[in-house]
This record gives sequence, C-alpha cells and structure tokens, in this order.
Amino acid sequence: MSHYPVMLSEVLEGLRPQAGEAHLDGTFGAGGYSRAILGAAGCSLIAVDRDPTVRVVVDQFRSEFGERFSFHAGPFSELEAAVAESGREHINGVVLDIGVSSMQIDQAERGFSFSKPGPLDMRMSGEGASASDAINRLSERELADIFYVYGEERKSRRVAQFVVRARGESPITTTDQLAEIVSRAIGGKHMKIHPATRVFQALRIFVNDELGELARALSAAERVLAPMGRLVVVTFHSLEDRMVKTFMRARSGLAGGGGSRHNPVAVEGPEATFSLETRKAVTATEQELSENPRSRSAKLRIAVRTQAPSWQEEEFVMPGVVPLSKLEAAL
Repeated sequence: MSHYPVMLSEVLEGLRPQAGEAHLDGTFGAGGYSRAILGAAGCSLIAVDRDPTVRVVVDQFRSEFGERFSFHAGPFSELEAAVAESGREHINGVVLDIGVSSMQIDQAERGFSFSKPGPLDMRMSGEGASASDAINRLSERELADIFYVYGEERKSRRVAQFVVRARGESPITTTDQLAEIVSRAIGGKHMKIHPATRVFQALRIFVNDELGELARALSAAERVLAPMGRLVVVTFHSLEDRMVKTFMRARSGLAGGGGSRHNPVAVEGPEATFSLETRKAVTATEQELSENPRSRSAKLRIAVRTQAPSWQEEEFVMPGVVPLSKLEAAL
C-alpha cells in the first residue's frame, strides 16, 4: 500500500500554517503531513519520529527544504526537546497522527501485521522489549489484561490460555504462529475482521507504550505551543481518541462540567490552556473512505492554545495492565 496521509486537507485546515511560523510533525513517517505543511506556507517544520527507517526520507527533506526543515530522532513525547534543539521556546502548531503507518505494516520484517509471515517484533524504534518477549515471558493473567484493555478483546482470557499452552511446547516467535494460535482460540470463521486483529493491536500498543507516549506528548504540546498555537491530533483507536478528548476537554475547562453543548458548565480549577475548535471529532469524507479504507476509524480533534500557564503534568498509569518497564527489566 502506498503512503496515504489520512485526512490531509482537514489536518491542514486545522493547523493553518502561515509564512514565518514554526510547526511540528510528531509522527513524521513517510513525510506526508510534513511535505503538505511545508508546501502550504513559507514556514519552518520540526519533524519527530522514533522509527530509524525514516532516515532516507529525512535526508530527502533536508536536501529539498534546507533550513526550513529539522529532525529529531525519538518518540513524539520528546517534542519539547525537539523544539529546544531547533533554538525555539514556542511553536505555532503541533500535529500528531497516532498509530502504526502503512509503511510499517507493509514491512513484514517489522512484525506489525499477520498478513505476511515475519518475526513477532512490533517495535517502532527497534529497541527494548518486543512483542515476542511479551508473548513468551508475561504471565497468563498479564497477557489477558493486555488483550482486554488495549485490544478490547472479549475472549482475552481464552486467548491467553491458548498462548501459554502453545509457548510451553515451543517459543512463539513469528506473526503467523501467533495469528494461528489466536484464530484457534477465538474461532471466527465468519468474522468480518481477522480474529487476531485485536490481539495484534493490543500487543503493538503495549510494546510501544503508545498511550503513555500520547499522554506525555499532549502535555508537552501544551508547554511548547505559543498563544493561538494549534494542536491537531488524529487517532485510530477508541482508547487513544478517548484520551485526546479527555485531555482537550479538561484543558478547556469543560471536563465533567455537565450542562449542554449549547450551555456548557465550566469546571473549577486551573485556568483553561486550550479552547476547543470543534466539540465533536472530525471524520474522513466519503471520497477519502473510498480511496483509503484505513481512514474509516480515524478521528481528528483540534484545540487552540490560550495564554494560560501550562498545567502540571500528571504521571500516566494505565489501570489493570502490567507496565512495560516490568517486562524490560526482566530481559
């Protein structure tokens, strides 16, 4: 599959880049958003990505855009460091496209997909614990919790039982091995999606600490955005969208406030650091859905920075799931 930047026109409309401004693409990937932002106005752009395979694209951008483009190798939670490296204190826009890219899915050796046999890896950075480490080392209960919380897999305990039984005979090291085990556990010959889809999604989110990264990135964006700076986030998973929605509503002073959408009740607390551009998430057009099925689960949310000081960042803890640090410490 060729690279298709999801809801590109909506992202540009939300970001509204202007000449002389500085923006940040926290999920550079194949550079779809970055190229469009740089092409829309004479602005500067800071790109961030922890995937080492994007280096070829980064070199192309440096050659093409010169000093208007800079790159930081690391997770998007480090966007504050990326801004500091560029010599700036504040920027005018941040865009985040959360989740795995089609470029990563298409590389069988990365182990993100079961459509092609490959090593059970799933690490975006290529470092730390892999999906295979999780599958072969975590307890049955820990695996069941990961499948249920991150994948919303209703048969999580049965899948975990099958995994532990299978790994007792031989280690599970490939995508097709795991997909076959999950298929046997769930059944689902007549399911619209492959029965292993939710389990693979859960493992990917766990191995890359995606929700923790998102929580830290949202707080970092709050600190680096200048007044009137714009935060644009595209998500593909209900947990991610819920986190973004909760963050934006809380920071706009509306979390848990009751009332109606026409007459919201503000919550007492720190001064609002964002105002909401739209109350509901933006979704892809019918035309885009026909061209790119991956867009069907995408939701876009936009918030605009106020002049209020940033809130204190809270430590992210996902209830009911073993922390990734425990697995990494055991390796």
